[in-house]
Amino acid sequence: MTLQSKTAVVTGSTSGIGLAIALAFAKEGANVVINGFGPADEIEKIRAGIESEFGVKAIYSPADMSKPDQIAGMIRQAEETFGGVDILVNNAGIQHVSPVEDFPAEKWDQIIAINLSSAFHAIKAAVPGMKKRGWGRIINTASAHSLVASPFKSAYVAAKHGIAGLTKTVALEVAGNGITVNCISPGYVWTPLVERQIPDTMKARGLTKEQVINDVLLEAQPTKQFVTPEQVAATAVFLCSDAASQITGANLSMDGGWTAK
Repeated sequence: MTLQSKTAVVTGSTSGIGLAIALAFAKEGANVVINGFGPADEIEKIRAGIESEFGVKAIYSPADMSKPDQIAGMIRQAEETFGGVDILVNNAGIQHVSPVEDFPAEKWDQIIAINLSSAFHAIKAAVPGMKKRGWGRIINTASAHSLVASPFKSAYVAAKHGIAGLTKTVALEVAGNGITVNCISPGYVWTPLVERQIPDTMKARGLTKEQVINDVLLEAQPTKQFVTPEQVAATAVFLCSDAASQITGANLSMDGGWTAK
């Protein structure tokens, strides 16, 4: 239980990577604040399940990551409930795919707000408390697209490159305060969202399941294997350990070799 008595706020954590990270922190003894959208009964089931399985306290914040005042409110709620935020994981993200000349301006604004600006607002709100306590871990979920680009993803790639820059900048600012700031950059992660796309792609392109996985989804990843949410979560837990106390300002690739090419 390496994170006993710590408190972690994980944005976008009602499913996928964020949920895996929240569960991994709870398993290590941390109280958690989960955040994200979804049916209220499902979210309550997740929240209550974390408490009963791991014996920690879990609360839910419905904060909208496109609204700075709600983000500040989420951090405030965590501080009032638990006495502080020790770990902040900025994981919330959305995607839209379109040629740049057709890219809806409102989609650009929304992606920049949720994938990039939300991390800034959460960090801004959490850092004063971390400085006061002389300890903190900030982890940003970036992407292979923080290092390389793909066509038709102008907003997403711009936001993820921004996350990498924000990570480095804040790391330098708080290096003397016992706070580390890093980002994890996964390639394709095996999630229900990805799994659900496979039958449609098989039908549309006349391919087998194996062809869709290897030639479409994993074309960029030399290992030809998906990253799992649990692998990302284990890396996040490691970054909170004493062993990782000198890792700061880093962009950790988990992409099966994608960005080595």
